[in-house]
Order: sequence, then C-alpha cells, then structure tokens
Amino acid sequence: MITIAANKDWLSLAQKALNGECLTLEDGLAVLEADNDEVLPLLQAVYRVRQHFYGKKVKLNMIINAKSGLCPEDCGYCSQSIVSTAPVKKYTLLDKDTLLAGAREAMARKAGTYCIVAAGKGPTDKELDQVVEAVKEIADTMPLKICACLGILKDDQAKRLAEAGVHRYNHNLNTSKANYPSITTTHTYDQRVETVEKVKTYGMSPCSGVIIGMGETNQEIVEMAFALRELDADSIPINFLNAIPGTPLENAGRTPAMKALKVLALFRLICPSKEIRVAGGREVNLRTLQPLSLYAANSVFVGDYLTTQGQEALADYQMIEDLGFEIEMCAL
Repeated sequence: MITIAANKDWLSLAQKALNGECLTLEDGLAVLEADNDEVLPLLQAVYRVRQHFYGKKVKLNMIINAKSGLCPEDCGYCSQSIVSTAPVKKYTLLDKDTLLAGAREAMARKAGTYCIVAAGKGPTDKELDQVVEAVKEIADTMPLKICACLGILKDDQAKRLAEAGVHRYNHNLNTSKANYPSITTTHTYDQRVETVEKVKTYGMSPCSGVIIGMGETNQEIVEMAFALRELDADSIPINFLNAIPGTPLENAGRTPAMKALKVLALFRLICPSKEIRVAGGREVNLRTLQPLSLYAANSVFVGDYLTTQGQEALADYQMIEDLGFEIEMCAL
C-alpha cells in the first residue's frame, strides 16, 4: 500500500514537467487524491505547462462514424459491440462521397483534424480500399489533417494509409493492462500497444488515449498516463465513460466533474508537450465545469461522437472565446 503525503505544491510539479522530468507514482496519486479545494490551485499550476506548449490555442477535431454497429468485439463500454443491445444504427462502411461530405462538414465546423472511425477488430482489404480512395481526395483538395481509427492493422494496411495521406492513427489503450481483461476479451492490451507502435513505424502520428470510469483504480489511472508517455503518443484523447443503456457498463456511475479535472491535470503533467484532448463524455461528466478542462487540455471534439451527441458547436466556440482562448486552424 502506497501512502500519499500531502502535496499541495502544485507549482513544483508543473516545473518538474517543464523540466522534462517524469512525475513519480506518488506525485500522480497526490494529484488524483487532492482535496477538491485544491483543484483551482492545481489547474493554475497545470496551466503554466499547457500555456508553455500551446499558448491559448485550442484544437478542434471532428469524428465521422464511418461504419456502425457491426463490431464482433465485446468491449464493455461500446454500444456498437456484439454484446451490446443498445439501439444504434447499423451500416457498412460509408462510401467515398459520404466521407468527403464529412470532411467538408469538419471544415465548416472549424476542425483542423477529421477523424474517420470504423467499428471492428480491423479493416478488410475492401474497406481499406474505400478509406484510401477517400483519404487521397481529401488530402489533395482540403486543408485538413486526417486521422483514421480502423482497429488493428496489418503492416501493408498501415503502409497504404500512410501513403494515402493519413496524418494520424488512433488506437486507444482505453484502460490499464491489469484492468483490460474485465473490459474486453476478444483482443488484448498488448495488441493495442503493438498497433500504436506499428503506425509510428510507417510515419503516422500516434494517437492513443483512455476511458475513465470503467472500474480502474487511481493507481491504474497513473499507470495509464505512464504507459502513454512511454508510447510517446502525440495526441491523447481522455474520454470519460458515458454509460449507455444496453452495454455491460450501463450501470457505471459518472465520473465526478472535479475528479475529471484532476485526471486531465494528471495527464498534462505526465505528458506535458502532448495534445491532451478532452473527448467523449465530457458533456455528461464535466457538465458545467467544461470550461475549466481547457486549462489542462488543449483540444476537444466538436459535434457528435460515435453514437452519442455532443453539445452544439456554437457552445464550444463561445466557451473558447469566453476563456480568452482561440481556435487553432489547421496548418499542414
């Protein structure tokens, strides 16, 4: 059992992060287990790190659910999995014109990154052909960064995506290695790590994050942050479980807003220079404290998620403006 000493010198942890030093497990636990009265001083310190690397810029990302509800995996959090009874839309991979229309919508919403996400263990060659065809046209005609999230990749598939113009590949770790078997049994934590390493080999920027609220301990949350630091993920989406009726985790409670802020602060301190994105479930879990999340995070999804709704884009624009921040436009 690790004993947590009182640690209210958050500025020293921020300086440690700025110096390139990794927090200890004890440091990380101190952040997560801080009294709620410490959240504002903690965010003040963490903002020094965020501002150093990103100033007042906020990156916007938009998702298109390119294939829905036909997944053979048993991920307990997902409404599209084979074990889910949630009433979600089911359709095969969207055609090129629909994917292109999604890219245009991403630009209209001021997103710099367009995320093509398809449910499944991994893409078939036919599905990959469709994605590659769309990506090539988007890359040739629109000033967008393209992120693909298609599951576990073969080497030749990773190579083709990179050559087509995919800038970033997302494959989340989701939870800790120890907690993984309680969430998913149809693939392993190590397979996810291997996929992230593979996309790096082919020159795509690695995007990998977590879902908070799936029964993990505070120590496991710190270990998840350490794992992503070790993987050198460039973009880290922090999702907070939105428990969907019909999924195995439907009765999981929401993460308290103050706890969610501490989690975001932790990931900023452990992965100081990386894009920290407050992602799925932010509206449900952070509620009225969403603006405070951007003192640690520098990126959000704009619009809807895969099978759940996000808040109106105008509300995000207003939140960013009211904070005195500004949207970072795409620069390829």
